[in-house]
Amino acid sequence: MPTKKLTVLASLLLVLMSSSCSRTADQEQDEGAAITIDGSSTVFPITEAVTEEFLRGHPQKKVTIGVSGTGGGFKKLSRGEIDINNASRKIKASEVKEMEKNGIDLIELPIAYDGISVVVNKDNSWVDHLTTAELKKIWAPGSRVTSWQDIRPSWPNMEIRLYGPGTDSGTFDYFTHVINGEAGASRHDFTRSEDDNVLVQGIAGDKGALGYFGYAYYAENKGKIRAVPIRHQNGDILPTTETIKNGVYTPLSRPLFLYIRKSSLGRRNMVGFVKFYMEKAAFVISDVGYVPMLEAEYSRLQEIFTTSL
Repeated sequence: MPTKKLTVLASLLLVLMSSSCSRTADQEQDEGAAITIDGSSTVFPITEAVTEEFLRGHPQKKVTIGVSGTGGGFKKLSRGEIDINNASRKIKASEVKEMEKNGIDLIELPIAYDGISVVVNKDNSWVDHLTTAELKKIWAPGSRVTSWQDIRPSWPNMEIRLYGPGTDSGTFDYFTHVINGEAGASRHDFTRSEDDNVLVQGIAGDKGALGYFGYAYYAENKGKIRAVPIRHQNGDILPTTETIKNGVYTPLSRPLFLYIRKSSLGRRNMVGFVKFYMEKAAFVISDVGYVPMLEAEYSRLQEIFTTSL
């Protein structure tokens, strides 16, 4: 074979080998890239449980989950720092503008229902129920409630110590919106944390405590704390899977969401993870104490996700 032909064949072989190596490297990088998730502590137990199931079948994958609150997660999402935000409320108009400014396209997937639980110490024997007006009296900006007697004269003259989510929390935004009439409007003299387990521990160790957080954290800690029935036209209603699912537990029932950065779906590991999440969500959500949507709703969400790729 002439030398020139040998040279051409050798060059082609090198190109093919280089291309093959490049594809392999890209595939390895894609497979090895961690799926990054942050946001709501309320949604965290769901995502954590789904992730554990996912990693059992895909031990070579990497998934990291943070808890910086719904608002904190949206900030990270807008900067392109994470792939998915766990959110306990819908995205705000101001957050949408920030996404648009930074060229971030999102897919919104509702995944479950939650009922924000108002809780007290298990040794609190006097609170039989609270009205939304009383909750507003307690939590409104400038509130002068400092003792339980300030709420009802028949209750003890004991200091009331409040516990609640931090200001980056979607639970904080939702609660203040439906109780105080404006998202973020709240008194500031309360113990706050983005980690609901910290709130549980605080209330469990403080007889004068009152606080609020997602239903799963109450359901998991029923032996340590007590939920307060909320009074409205249907009577005094406790948060349960049934009252949340059928909408009787108002106004503190709400949907929970995943917000996915669309550009991240160029990675196969991300697509596989989200599809797995939608397939397993209904089973996992019940296990961790939240209320799943109907099976047909998850099927519809899978269709929405697939057509958005």
